[in-house]
Amino acid sequence: MKITAIADAYIPADMLSAGLEKLVDAGHEVTIFEWMTESIEKLQEANLDIEQHGPNSYELPGDISDAIKNSDAVITQFAPIGSDLINSCEKLKFIGVLRGGTENVDQNAADDASVKVINTPGRNARAVAEFAVGMILSECRNIARTHHAMKKNIWLKDFPNGADIPELEGKVLGVVGAGNIGQLVMKFMSGMDMTCKFFDPYTQTSKYGEKVETLEELASQADVLTIHSRLTSDNHHLVSEKILSLMKPTAVLVNTARSGLVDEKALIKALKEKKIIGAAIDTFDNEPLPADSAWLELENATITSHIAGSTTDAFRKTPILLSDRMLEAFKN
Repeated sequence: MKITAIADAYIPADMLSAGLEKLVDAGHEVTIFEWMTESIEKLQEANLDIEQHGPNSYELPGDISDAIKNSDAVITQFAPIGSDLINSCEKLKFIGVLRGGTENVDQNAADDASVKVINTPGRNARAVAEFAVGMILSECRNIARTHHAMKKNIWLKDFPNGADIPELEGKVLGVVGAGNIGQLVMKFMSGMDMTCKFFDPYTQTSKYGEKVETLEELASQADVLTIHSRLTSDNHHLVSEKILSLMKPTAVLVNTARSGLVDEKALIKALKEKKIIGAAIDTFDNEPLPADSAWLELENATITSHIAGSTTDAFRKTPILLSDRMLEAFKN
């Protein structure tokens, strides 16, 4: 099997090569190309654009496209595999995606061409789950804003949630989306004696939490509502102005998944009007945040630069995981 693998700034060529050794050991020919951007920030911008507008919004450099056209399989993390490219590849049988979703692959074109798309669900589940726990603690206990103030030599004692700084024991954690990440978050937070509840149409039970039947019910009960659903056309703005209005005034919203799952304008309005006490957000409608972003003015929000899934361990393990899945697919 002739395989073209595309490295990027997060999974560089040496890491990708090491992770794909099983494919080479099995007798497959692996050639690695690098899809380079000016910076990691530019890669994030390209990735967000592809997620929002589809893989056909970007073209790969000619040398990479030519290599894919002569390959039986291609492996990519963020590099887009659009319909024109797929339709021009007579030999292509497999597309391996080094991530949980396949937003950067034109799935319809792949299906039409009988090209099997193989991804790595759960590849950074622990990374995102651990980060979500950190965001919960940081917002509830004012860790990030205190650090920021200390750097300015301000001994901060007055906080937006000053009247309701919680301990988490006995509080309700509401998890939207009980897949790999949501399950881990419930596992971690149940260890801190939170009562975990979840809403997920596709998951019926969890040993870490209790299922509720509607998102409205979950939102009204949660002291912390954390989002871990996959973004689809059906759940855009799943957390709407209505859902936000049902939350407790002392509740915190956490989003380390996709910006499109939350009505960002409605959330900013709710935070400004103190309808909820705080939020911790890692993903935004516009990235990087523009200089005039309302997020930069909010005192009751912890914000981070879309880094929840970005650990070296997760990036290092993903090519190994994908190699196993692709070898199994080759057998079949």
